[in-house]
Amino acid sequence: MNFKRFFPHLLAVIGFAVLAVLYCSPVLKGKRLNQHDIIQSIAAGREVVDYHKQTGEWAWWTNSMFGGMPAYMISGDYPTSLTHKLGQYINLLLPDPANYIWLMMVGGFVLMLALGANVWLSAVGAVAYAFMSYDLLSLEAGHVSKILALAYAPGILGGVIIALRGRYLAGAALTALFLGLELYANHVQITYYLAFGIVVYVLIESIAALREGRVRQLILSLSALAVAVVLAVGTHTTRLWNAADYVTVSTRGKSELTITPKAEPGAQQAPATTTPEDGLGKDYAFQYSYGIGETFTLLIPNYAGGPSVGSLTTNSETYKKMVSIGVDPTMAQQFVQQIFYLYHGNLYSQSGPAYAGAIVIFLFVLGLLIVPGRLKWWALGITLLYIGWAWGKNFPALNYTFFDYFPGFNKFRAVTMTLNLAQLTLVLLGIVAVKQISDKKLTPEQLNRPLMIGLALTAGLSLLMALVPTVFQDFRGPMDDMAVSNLEQGLQNKNLAEQVMAAIIDDRISMLRSDAFRSAILILLVGGLIWLFVRNRIKPVIFYPVLLALVIFDLFGVDKRYFNNDDFVNKQAIQETVSPTPADEQILADKSLDYRVLDATTSFMSDAKASYFHKSLGGYHAAKMRRYQELADFQLYRNLRESPNAPNAYNVINMLNTRYFITQSQSANPEQQQAPGPPVAVPNPGALGNAWFVQHYRLVPNANAEMQALDTLDTRRNAVIDQRFAEQLNGLKIQPDSAANSIRLTSYKPNELTYESNATSEQLAVFSEIYYNVRDEWKATIDGKEVPHLRANYVLRAMRVPAGKHTIVFKFDPVSIRVGKVVDLVCSLLIIAFIGTAVFIENRKKPV
Repeated sequence: MNFKRFFPHLLAVIGFAVLAVLYCSPVLKGKRLNQHDIIQSIAAGREVVDYHKQTGEWAWWTNSMFGGMPAYMISGDYPTSLTHKLGQYINLLLPDPANYIWLMMVGGFVLMLALGANVWLSAVGAVAYAFMSYDLLSLEAGHVSKILALAYAPGILGGVIIALRGRYLAGAALTALFLGLELYANHVQITYYLAFGIVVYVLIESIAALREGRVRQLILSLSALAVAVVLAVGTHTTRLWNAADYVTVSTRGKSELTITPKAEPGAQQAPATTTPEDGLGKDYAFQYSYGIGETFTLLIPNYAGGPSVGSLTTNSETYKKMVSIGVDPTMAQQFVQQIFYLYHGNLYSQSGPAYAGAIVIFLFVLGLLIVPGRLKWWALGITLLYIGWAWGKNFPALNYTFFDYFPGFNKFRAVTMTLNLAQLTLVLLGIVAVKQISDKKLTPEQLNRPLMIGLALTAGLSLLMALVPTVFQDFRGPMDDMAVSNLEQGLQNKNLAEQVMAAIIDDRISMLRSDAFRSAILILLVGGLIWLFVRNRIKPVIFYPVLLALVIFDLFGVDKRYFNNDDFVNKQAIQETVSPTPADEQILADKSLDYRVLDATTSFMSDAKASYFHKSLGGYHAAKMRRYQELADFQLYRNLRESPNAPNAYNVINMLNTRYFITQSQSANPEQQQAPGPPVAVPNPGALGNAWFVQHYRLVPNANAEMQALDTLDTRRNAVIDQRFAEQLNGLKIQPDSAANSIRLTSYKPNELTYESNATSEQLAVFSEIYYNVRDEWKATIDGKEVPHLRANYVLRAMRVPAGKHTIVFKFDPVSIRVGKVVDLVCSLLIIAFIGTAVFIENRKKPV
């Protein structure tokens, strides 16, 4: 093997590492990002991580979120999966988050090389792919799995392209490696959208191969790719099996309810998270949809005003207007430094625009004009599809059709993330266009017309927007009426509020103009660079570095507006975000085996911080268990709204063994009654404990009746059970409660609960544990003999318990774990052999 050939590639990869670390330079001082989703993930997984540290085993079930859920959807390790372990080790090569930016560049670099680009041009494409603003914004928020999936996506596409171009073993090996890492990233939504685009590419190339008579090559390529896919997927059998089972009972699955929860008086009905059909509710799935006109942010970042919370200077029209109407200059400055009204796009909230880069857009358009062949039309079609998907509810003809009829499409929400993948095809065609030019496929005369057209369509459009911006939009947003109302409350004058709003609109226009001129100038610079290059006025040694520098300047300049050094904090500051409050310490003093906590100081169903210290009724997860989400929608919120003195108040909260509420205390200072004090822990004497015997049970015909029965159910004495479990209750006649009857938890592990029961007659026990039984994962035994259990009160476990003294054990033992890890190991060994064989055969070939 000629290692000298790979030296430039190694230098490029090292250069990417330097660039990533420079962008995230505070990591050199030991600082880290205070990422919301990462903190939530740490809190969510703490129970099972601590259990693993203590025992060396993974529990695979946690009781720290949503009353209980499979821990394999939160945290865990797969030691027999090669690609899983490889992904873990790769993440350690650079400090977080520079490692993820570096991986994005490496992935883009591999694809560009697969397309035949030289090292310099591949580096340009790598940087252009990695530094799209939406990528950096996702990383800042802590969407690490999404970024990892995007990082490995180009390698998969590159492998497929190589395989279909005749180097089937090399391409399949590359596909196997990157697909295994893609699945390690564990972001099914990105992988789903990527797979759709690749399948379309494979179909197009297959049809072309059949027409051209390349049948043997096609069969070999598709066969090798099929083996690669099977082996890569096989190395993740355990995790994928777990996810496939869980999705059926998650909010992505089918609901049995045909009723909807009642909204609070005067409140708008929230979008349903699930529907009687299989998948998410349509309104919920498309709640976060990019505006059609807002898509111009790909070219001009401030087309829609930037992030939801922006900033202006004292030179802004808003500041000048506020000072002119008598607002204190200091207050006016504070207002414009953190202003909520600059963004006027379609989204209800966003941290920044989807900016692909003016240079990238120009090169893509140029590619449409000069690149021949199928790859161009595929890139155009998939780019338009990804953008159309991102429009969500704003393009119902496309998206509702996919949602209703295309398999799997209705499992996902936040469709705007398809814009991240659109960057892949935008960059791909743009780099192919420059390759076309650098390979001298066009004479200077042949390039003149497409170059002028490309400049007119991009730089020209940008200049038009800068010169006559109001021709393209009115700069008003859907939240402007609310903004005027809020300003009126502060200024106590509607006319003055409208004047300030008019000034804000003027600033919106100024922001667009500034960015439009910026985009036009950058495009013209690149156009001029290409013009000089094709006429041999500058050499490649100048052309490529300057092009790379312009791309870096373009993307860094916008990225740093939203993700910069100010986002990094020292480790102590991050630790303080999960430090126990006095309320937490008060609760932790209770050393009882198992009880739950409801944090009422936050939106508990979308916040996992309480889970860091306690077993919480809430949590943070993209795919909650469907029945528990429905329980929250119909019952938990109702319980919290009701007066504690109402009949059966907290009946559902009590059956979930909620021993403590965390509430916000009021300030002790009478003059500061509106200022909240520190959180306090309030005991709940009504909590029913870990298990109890009920006096009566009632069978109901369906989920609707079961849920509605909970409205008034005395959960201490009664249980409501779906008719489907009637057979397990045949012959049960509960005797009046005896003071001698008891059932208590004697041993607690996340995945194994032991109870001791003592009763004078056969009883029906209800356990304050979430029922989960997709493949009989929870095994129940009485005195070591396996027995069936059933579901009661919509989400809890229940069981017939015989008279006498008995030991009852619930143990979580999924078959997917036991069998899956063996398949992981076998496929890991096979994928090593497959890649090794491909490398050996490729190495024996004479370089062309």
